[in-house]
Amino acid sequence: MILSAGDSPTPGWRLFIPYVPEIIWSAIFIAIFAVVFMRFVLPRLNAVLDERAEKIEGGIRRAEEVQEQADQLKADQESELAAARQEAAAIREKARQDGQRIVEEAKARAEAENERVLASGRQQLTAERIAASHELRGEVGTLASDLASKIVGESLTDDERSRRVIDRFLDDLESSQAATR
Repeated sequence: MILSAGDSPTPGWRLFIPYVPEIIWSAIFIAIFAVVFMRFVLPRLNAVLDERAEKIEGGIRRAEEVQEQADQLKADQESELAAARQEAAAIREKARQDGQRIVEEAKARAEAENERVLASGRQQLTAERIAASHELRGEVGTLASDLASKIVGESLTDDERSRRVIDRFLDDLESSQAATR
């Protein structure tokens, strides 16, 4: 149909409302499309979505397992680290105790050596004092005997008598020195 400028086949309000045959054919097409979509496309789409959901859930489960393993490894590592720290502390304490024991032993050995050297020195000093005393006593005796011989004018050659005189003289001398101290 050919329309002229003044003829209007449909009024303006009819543009928004379709004809009944168009509505029926559109409904039939939509029903056919819905059946095909629900019969063929929707099951495949659901299968793909289910498979994807399973993959995601499997990934999450694997991630949780890996996280649990990582947590377990971390806990094991921390316990090993704590054990190593305790062992290191025990080793340091043992080394400190060994060092202290070694120092104490060295001090004890040094003190023992010091006491031994002092005792040896005292013995040697006592022996030298006794030897010097005997030597001095003998020299003083000889000098006193010579002096007494010169004073008395006679020779004191009798050894026993001169020894008694000298011993008495030295004893008197020692007692007078002790009294003055």
